[in-house]
Amino acid sequence: MDAIKSNEVVLYIAVSLDGYIALPDGSVDWLFDVKGDGGDNGYADFYDTVGTVLMGRLTYEEVLKLSDDFLYAGKPCYVLTRSLAKHEQAPHVTFTDEAMTELVPRLQEQAEGAVWLVGGGQLVQAFIQEGLLDKAIIAIIPKVLGQGIPLFPKGTLPSTFELKEIERRGDIVLLHYQI
Repeated sequence: MDAIKSNEVVLYIAVSLDGYIALPDGSVDWLFDVKGDGGDNGYADFYDTVGTVLMGRLTYEEVLKLSDDFLYAGKPCYVLTRSLAKHEQAPHVTFTDEAMTELVPRLQEQAEGAVWLVGGGQLVQAFIQEGLLDKAIIAIIPKVLGQGIPLFPKGTLPSTFELKEIERRGDIVLLHYQI
């Protein structure tokens, strides 16, 4: 795997062949029957490089549906939301409405590892717009969904990614980009 430096902001995400990260209802069930490498497709190696987890509120709500245990309980986890009043305190999570341009540099200073931008599409769009993304590792899943939540929503600024590495994990291809 392309070396991930401490404090880099990294998008690590799966996307369908037609560019969707989730079904229209936000679910990611379509990921569960993909023929990968027979293991975790490199996830544990990536997760070991992560010091802080960062996601949007909608992604957080979908993550809660995936398991009875919070998947990122062992790492500081921040959920960006527009309205703190709507959220009760939750274990393992800090809800914040802090401006990304202030939050991300602070997290980079504090993180003992990379800052993982989990998603979703609106947050990816905002991070690109603010120039806050350092790397993207995009797992191409060999499925066409036909509809859903796009990785790059309409209005995302044109951007150039530099391909650094390609990994094959069964039928999955991981593309490593420098932003």
